[in-house]
Amino acid sequence: MAKQEIGTAKSAEIERREREPEVVLRPPVDIFEDAEGITLQLDMPGVSKERLDIQADKTNLLIEGSAQIDMPKGMEALYAEVRSTVFRRSFTLSSELEAEKIDASLKDGVLIVRVPRRAELRPRKIEVRAS
Repeated sequence: MAKQEIGTAKSAEIERREREPEVVLRPPVDIFEDAEGITLQLDMPGVSKERLDIQADKTNLLIEGSAQIDMPKGMEALYAEVRSTVFRRSFTLSSELEAEKIDASLKDGVLIVRVPRRAELRPRKIEVRAS
């Protein structure tokens, strides 16, 4: 009988989670633009490279990460101000950007994503020849 009660409690918890909307954090972002493209700097504390997912197609950029909060062995949190450890942010990309050449780096909880401008749209210096 005890096994049946535990199974019922587990299925009730799973049902509750499925009904509740997923809570995600929107990481703050700074966006810089220059002649070469755009740079996004996102604050994602506690997110490791392994728990980071960046997806892009021609018009969209999706950044998701999951923070790992390590508790000392034998301890558990009694109160937590942050209920979610999932970060998510999405962006619409301009057609003048090259989604195929996006570059990303993560250091000290700051994710830097570089989206280059298409080569034919970058300003170029024209050399003047003397005759």
